[in-house]
Amino acid sequence: MSSPRVVAIEPSSPAERAGLQPGDEILAIAGEVPRDVIRWQILTDEPEIDLVVQRDDTRFDVVVTKNSGEPLGAEVHAALFDKVQTCDNHCEFCFIHQLPKGMRRSLYLKDDDYRLSFLYGNFTTLTRFTELDLERVITERLSPLNVSIHATDPEIRADILKNRRGAVSLRWLRALLDHGIEVHGQIVVCPGVNDADVLDDTLAGVLERFPELTTICVVPLGISKFSKQSRMREHTLTEAQHVVDLIAEWQATFLATVGRRLVYGADEYYLMAERPFPDADSYDGFPMHEDGIGMARTLEAEFYDPLVTEPTGPRAGFFAWVDGAPADGYRAPRIDSPASVVSVGAEPADQPVSTPVTLLPRPSAPIAVLTGTLGAPIVAPLIEASGRDDARVLAVPNDYFGGNIGVTGLMVGEDIARILAAEPEGHRYLLPDVCLSRGVFLDGMSVDDLPRPVEVISTDGAALRTALERR
Repeated sequence: MSSPRVVAIEPSSPAERAGLQPGDEILAIAGEVPRDVIRWQILTDEPEIDLVVQRDDTRFDVVVTKNSGEPLGAEVHAALFDKVQTCDNHCEFCFIHQLPKGMRRSLYLKDDDYRLSFLYGNFTTLTRFTELDLERVITERLSPLNVSIHATDPEIRADILKNRRGAVSLRWLRALLDHGIEVHGQIVVCPGVNDADVLDDTLAGVLERFPELTTICVVPLGISKFSKQSRMREHTLTEAQHVVDLIAEWQATFLATVGRRLVYGADEYYLMAERPFPDADSYDGFPMHEDGIGMARTLEAEFYDPLVTEPTGPRAGFFAWVDGAPADGYRAPRIDSPASVVSVGAEPADQPVSTPVTLLPRPSAPIAVLTGTLGAPIVAPLIEASGRDDARVLAVPNDYFGGNIGVTGLMVGEDIARILAAEPEGHRYLLPDVCLSRGVFLDGMSVDDLPRPVEVISTDGAALRTALERR
């Protein structure tokens, strides 16, 4: 297990006053070696903190005094200081198994770690969950957690996870709910495997065994061109429509029995089924917005309401916890600027060199909004409503992953570069930040490498409105 290493000190903070410096390793806090940033936050919440610090070859003690609850003001290098609890399931639909070779090593790590569920919204199957884990979650109130359900029938769930423990691991879900832990569930639907009658039975099982769940998100599987699983395939139009209809039926049932809709369909399902999105009110406050539930409606609301200046909810994106994710969770502020023009040919650095948006290209230049193919029909009406006849959607087909991958968060530099190379110079190209981590795409390309300058904007309707209004 590594020790937390300080990477930044906030000016005028208790950490700075105590003499802590970037590069310091914190060997112990109040005699305890923290396993992760969760324990770090708990231990550093006290008004007096005893630290054992390693600086180069010197070890010494530091006492930090501050107000109770006041942040220490020291940023650490990672969220987990011990090893990530890796996933030993072998789900046929797992997107990690469908990645091409040659990507960054961190992207191939499959986790099944409840701590990353708490910090970043990752989903855990609970197949590696233990009594000690349960005790810690309850004691430290690590809530909410996200749990992958997929099926409530034990044999079907074990088959989907390709893990015999999948047949029994939902007992931990029952225990979490019994102790008042807020849990969001997810069902990844695979046509011919856990859709149709199996999905119907699964939702019936939720009502019978887990009615305290806060939400159940029903999402379609993603298939890249690198998938080797013959049983995995895309939904047909009829299958997608059946899922949407089933969700509506069960929402009515849950509303009548537990007083909540409980189950929600991913935006992708309504696009695939060629059905309108549900009304915004039917999302009940968008509790699983970051899982692709109701993002179209929130984008509309943010865009049309001039009083809205902040995103409705977090945009976690895929691989939310790797490669530069804030150590205190995805709810922390993003490093990428909400709106900037990234200069082509900037000097290499940890992140691209940005210049104010008032510089080249000019604000009055024609605008193209880059988006995944699934996002295009959502963004297009907003652009039309803006009144700018020089603005358009520029959909980016995902040739890198192929298959049915069309979400904006999985756009890569290679595909964007190919599209931009055929576009005129001097136009403004708006790029949603959800596809970036520290200015880098999943394929390792930087925004510096794109053939045209782009404005990186926050992935929300308010940021889109502001960018379109800028002239």
